[in-house]
Amino acid sequence: MLRPRGTAGNRAGHAALQELWQSPCVGQYRIPERAGADEGIRGLRVLLVDADTERAALVSAGLRAAGYEVVALAPDAADLTRRVRESGAEVIVCDLDDPGRDALESMRALNRDEPRPVVLFAERGEPEQIEAALEAGVAAYVVEGLAPTRVRPVIEVAIRRFRAHHAMRQELEQTRATLAARTIIDRAKARLMERGRLSEEEAYRRLRRSAMDQGRRMVDVAQTILDKS
Repeated sequence: MLRPRGTAGNRAGHAALQELWQSPCVGQYRIPERAGADEGIRGLRVLLVDADTERAALVSAGLRAAGYEVVALAPDAADLTRRVRESGAEVIVCDLDDPGRDALESMRALNRDEPRPVVLFAERGEPEQIEAALEAGVAAYVVEGLAPTRVRPVIEVAIRRFRAHHAMRQELEQTRATLAARTIIDRAKARLMERGRLSEEEAYRRLRRSAMDQGRRMVDVAQTILDKS
């Protein structure tokens, strides 16, 4: 773990970090250049959050060597949504000693407004802390801080997990939207059946014909019928 304390310790830590980035063991984690899922991961834009400027510079160099583009560096996790929008970052890598409430709230807001894969390297990892981070949208929580040899593979896993979760969330939202639309259409059909003494099939055909004539979605025509009632 490369987090020695004190001035002399920090110099030793940065020297060790530099050595790790340049050692052969880092090279074996280079992203393979082949078609498929890895092709979409290589070259992603990264926002790096790290208060230690010397370490951040070394980590940035390692990320670039691994095929990522570091587009922004932040000293803390405050206002991540704005920083992501301004930088166009596609992945966020955070190195925080002890993720606090403000940092997690910033990540939660990002997950709500500008969803991105977030990788969090931390010194502490209490179960409730990890759970809170995952609920805030963190895709990967790595205890014992940021080790250069782990950054690239952890980012890849986090991206895949984020994409799978995002796809499931989109599918769930689409399902909910479909059910909501069906409910509106069924209510409009019932209203037409009551007013015009129509069968369910006749009411449905009238709705569909109105939607085609107006060039609108059937659910929108149905909602108009309900609004006028």
